[in-house]
Amino acid sequence: MSFSSHEEYFESVLADVQPLMLSIQTKVEALLPNASRCISYNMPAFKAKRVFFYFAAFKKHIGIYPPVKEDTALIKELAPHRGVKGNLSFPLNQPLPIDLIGRVAIALHREYEHK
Repeated sequence: MSFSSHEEYFESVLADVQPLMLSIQTKVEALLPNASRCISYNMPAFKAKRVFFYFAAFKKHIGIYPPVKEDTALIKELAPHRGVKGNLSFPLNQPLPIDLIGRVAIALHREYEHK
């Protein structure tokens, strides 16, 4: 299935995951009001000059992409959530660290703004 909006994507995930996805969207929009919603790689995403933040729901976690590469302090803090390639995974059976995800969005925006 191809998605044309964040809302359409959110409707496709389990009902108890929808508020988590919405909270990520709300946080990014509050912190980066000039970023716009888009769908990229069939996932909800945000773009400014280019797409800089993707998030997706899976069976047992929410993934955040791409990996943060320039903020070493944040990378160290994210270590428990980082996969082999640096992408982030937040298990659905744990509280979602929305403020940390907001900091990730800001860091990625800074990184991709200069590319």
